[in-house]
Amino acid sequence: STLFNRITEADVYAADQLFATLDPTLRRLELADIGPAILADTVGFIRDLPHKLVESFRATLQETVEAALLVHVIDASDEERREHIHQVNKVLREIGADETPSLEVYNKIDAMEGVEPHIDRDDTGVAIRVWLSAQTGEGVDLLMQALRERLAVDMFHQYMDLGPEQGQLRAQLYAQNAVLSETVNEDGRIQLEVRMQTKDLRRVLSRLNIPAERYLTAPEREW
Repeated sequence: STLFNRITEADVYAADQLFATLDPTLRRLELADIGPAILADTVGFIRDLPHKLVESFRATLQETVEAALLVHVIDASDEERREHIHQVNKVLREIGADETPSLEVYNKIDAMEGVEPHIDRDDTGVAIRVWLSAQTGEGVDLLMQALRERLAVDMFHQYMDLGPEQGQLRAQLYAQNAVLSETVNEDGRIQLEVRMQTKDLRRVLSRLNIPAERYLTAPEREW
């Protein structure tokens, strides 16, 4: 929650204890070249979660399952951090979120010697870990950079052609804050410039029983 507060300026209770955050807190964050993103601060310090509680907290953790990117905040100064990571990953598997793309954030480097803010990348150059201090703010700019990079990978940014009868789809896209511009042709058809996560667009189309292939293949114009 400390890091959440730092990057969103939200007043969320932060404590180093099990389930310090019980209810998910949602905040809007503007990312350059990405647009608005919704951050959800969910259950913190998941460790030795009793199996019976997994079902109880399933609703609380639902944002994790549906997220475009999971940001796993880790106490870099904790000698038992590997065990904590194992426990978190175990719970994520139990709730079906183990396939969600993730970014590890190693926090509290201010409590360590010789560790500077930096980004770790895999062999393909993808950001996989960010080292920072939420307390001092060091490295938070690197986190924002990593978020932009990771979210841009599966970004849908295209023009969508809608008929006058597709008011529900238009409304859903506006509700997602995904519409950048709108023009109406002489024949009444609507051209929307849309920018959003492909995963979110698929979810919107599915809710309205619209085949995803109608908009996710062979776009007339793309960015």
